[in-house]
Amino acid sequence: MIQFESFVLDNGLRVFVHEDHSVQIAVMNLLYDVGARDEESTRTGFAHLFEHLMFGGSVHIPNYDEPLQKAGGENNAFTSNDITNYYLTVPSANLETGFWLESDRMLGLSFDPKVLDVQRKVVVEEFKQRYLNQPYGDVWLKLRPLAYQMHPYQWATIGKEPAHVEQATMEDVRTFFYSHYLPNNAILVVAGDVTLRQVRELSEKWFGPIPSRPVKPRSLPKEPRQTEKRMLSVEASVPANALYKVYPMPARLHFDYHASDIISDILGRGHSSRLYNRLVKEREVFTSVSSYITGSIDPGLLVFSGRAAEGVDLKEAEKFLDEVVYEFALKGPKEEEVEKIRNQAETTLAFSEVEVMNRAMNLAYAALLGNPGMVNEEIEQIRKITGEDIRRVAGDLLKEEQSSVLYYNRKN
Repeated sequence: MIQFESFVLDNGLRVFVHEDHSVQIAVMNLLYDVGARDEESTRTGFAHLFEHLMFGGSVHIPNYDEPLQKAGGENNAFTSNDITNYYLTVPSANLETGFWLESDRMLGLSFDPKVLDVQRKVVVEEFKQRYLNQPYGDVWLKLRPLAYQMHPYQWATIGKEPAHVEQATMEDVRTFFYSHYLPNNAILVVAGDVTLRQVRELSEKWFGPIPSRPVKPRSLPKEPRQTEKRMLSVEASVPANALYKVYPMPARLHFDYHASDIISDILGRGHSSRLYNRLVKEREVFTSVSSYITGSIDPGLLVFSGRAAEGVDLKEAEKFLDEVVYEFALKGPKEEEVEKIRNQAETTLAFSEVEVMNRAMNLAYAALLGNPGMVNEEIEQIRKITGEDIRRVAGDLLKEEQSSVLYYNRKN
């Protein structure tokens, strides 16, 4: 159970406090309600670019990392299609250093042309290294626009193409910052060896003076229900033929979200899963196979992927995959499979709450979803899901006409 208290500053910043005096550290998790889904289709990669720019100096602080390191702190950040999340850890005695640093870059960046130039190059180089020049690196650059025709999930957080970031102007950057990086568009969680009174005082002192501004309204197109199978074949210099098959699944707050997650676990999580047993161990069609969900706030994807064994054609491999998947959709799970996944989920959640930073992140995300108490309700929601729920959801999701398939062939 994660205990927490909360308050809201006059400028709209929501602050949550989780006290844990068994540790000597304090953590700050600052979640901004902006991700790649908030970009324009002709200016993608901006949310990720900002993750880099936020470390390139702010209004009064030219170097973010140096003072934090002197205070014995560590920091990092990540961007997704839905959110941008910044987090740091400091000895609890140095908590105010974290407030000083985070509030200054929320107030405003340095907007130094040299910093923009450097970070543009860093992001473009990352795009090339991780997505264009790495085996299978461009899978999601091809799979997303196949699976999404309308919704901005059709591009990855890195963006559609390097040119979008290369061409980012200072005006573009300023506009994006002042549309999204606002106290009234953020959630701050402070956790660890802290007190509510201390956090309230520091929040008022450092974040209180930052003005709120209008948040750019979010009006995302709804993805229409898919009625026809989509396919794409590509060829590249990769170690083996690989198959990627995805199906639309419910949004994060939908009742059937957890059932979709359990389906992916039963079918493709680990070496005891149905797909691994049938297709790797028994039939040797694949050398590796798995399934998982994208877990996004808006309707996401249930993903099946596998590397085909030497000499196995991908269309043939897909038939074997379909056999297992559609049999499950028809008959549903065995009770022992459901129980096993429930136990695994409980263990995973328990482990995720050992670290105070993970608790802070989970609390921030639950607050963003509109129900901070959800951070303590997750396992109960999973326990309520029955085998019949899973069979019903599998039958609804796992239909051939709703699939999108990427055949990733090895170039001979």
